[in-house]
Amino acid sequence: MDFNVKKLASDAGVFFTRAVQFTEEKLGQAEKTELDPHLENLITRADSTKNWTEKILKQTEVLLQPNPSARIEEFIYDKLDKKLPSRTTNAELLGQYMLDAAIEFGSDTPYGKTLITVAEYQKRLGGAEREFLHTSAVTFLSPLRNFLEGDWRTISKERRLLENRRLDLDICKARLKKAKLAEAKAAATPDFQETRPRNYVLSASASALLSEEVDKAEHELRVAQTEFDRQAEVTRLLLEGISSTHLNHLRCLQDFAEAQATYYAQCHHYMQDLQRELNRCANAVSAPHSSASVCPNPVSPAFLSGPPVTLAMEQSQLPVTGARKARVLYDYDAHDTSELSLLADELITVYTVPGMDPDWLIGERGNEKGKVPVTYLELLS
Repeated sequence: MDFNVKKLASDAGVFFTRAVQFTEEKLGQAEKTELDPHLENLITRADSTKNWTEKILKQTEVLLQPNPSARIEEFIYDKLDKKLPSRTTNAELLGQYMLDAAIEFGSDTPYGKTLITVAEYQKRLGGAEREFLHTSAVTFLSPLRNFLEGDWRTISKERRLLENRRLDLDICKARLKKAKLAEAKAAATPDFQETRPRNYVLSASASALLSEEVDKAEHELRVAQTEFDRQAEVTRLLLEGISSTHLNHLRCLQDFAEAQATYYAQCHHYMQDLQRELNRCANAVSAPHSSASVCPNPVSPAFLSGPPVTLAMEQSQLPVTGARKARVLYDYDAHDTSELSLLADELITVYTVPGMDPDWLIGERGNEKGKVPVTYLELLS
C-alpha cells in the first residue's frame, strides 16, 4: 500500500481549513459566497424531486407488497443481485386450499363443486395479480430506484464538490483580504525613527514580502474562482437534467396506471364470470323439478390435477342490433370457445343481441366471432 505522509498531511490541512471556514460562516464571523438564484432554484427542485420520489417508491412498495418480511427478502435478493424465487400469491394459495377441501369433502357434492369453481377463479385472480406485480416492478419501481441509486448519487457527489470549491473560494477571499490589510497597515505606518541604512533595508524587505503575499493570494483566488465556476457549471447541467427525469417518471407513472387498469379490469371480468357460474349453480339447486339434484359442475374434473378446462357455450343466433366499430384497450385472452381473444389497439366490429348480458358484446374480426367484455373496449362513433 502506497502511504504518502505528505499527501495525508496536506489533505488533513485542507479539511481543517474548510471546517474552520464553515464554522465561522455558521457563526456569522466570515463572509459566504452565495450561489446564483437559478442554481439555487435547481437545487431546491432537485431536493424536492428526491424526497417525493423516495416517499412514492416506499408507499408503492407497501401497496404492492404489504408484508414487511417479504419486502425485506426482496430487498436482500436485489442487493445480492440474485433472482427472487417465485412466490405464490394469496389468491392462488386460497384457490389451492379450496381444491384440497373439495377433494376431501367430495368433488361430486354441491359444496365440493362450488369450491372447485371458486378455486378456479381464485387462481385466475392470483395469476392476474402476479402479472400486475411483475409489470409494476419493471415499469415503475425499477426506474424510481435507478434514479435514487444512480443519477441522484452522481448529483449529490457533484454538489459536495461544489460546496468544497465554494469553501476554498471563500478561504482565498479571506486570505487576500487579510494580506491587503497587512500591506495597507505597513504602508500607512512606516518606521522612520531610525535613520540607519540597515532599518531602511529591513523595511523595504518587509514591504516586498507583504506585496509578494498579496500577489500569491490573488493568484490563489483566481484559481479558486475558476475551479468554483467550472464545478458550478457541471452541477447546473446535472440539475437541469431533473426535467428529463420528470418526463421519464411521467411515462413510468402512465405505464403503472395502465397496468393497474388492466389488472382491475381482469379482476372485474373474472368476478362477473364467477357470479354467473354461482347464480347458475343456485338456480339449478333451487329448481323444484330439475332433472339434476345438485349444482351442475361448471369445471372439468381435470382441473383438480391440471390447468382449468374452459367451457364451450352455445352461441346465440339472434338478430344483430347496433353494429359499430370499437378499439381494443387491453389484451384479452378468451376463456372458452364462445369468446374472442383481443389485442390492444386493434379495431373490431361489435354488436349486441336481444337478451344478452349488458357487460358483453359480440365481436367480429374477419371470419372470427365471439363474445368480448365491454370494459376492454372503446366504442367509436
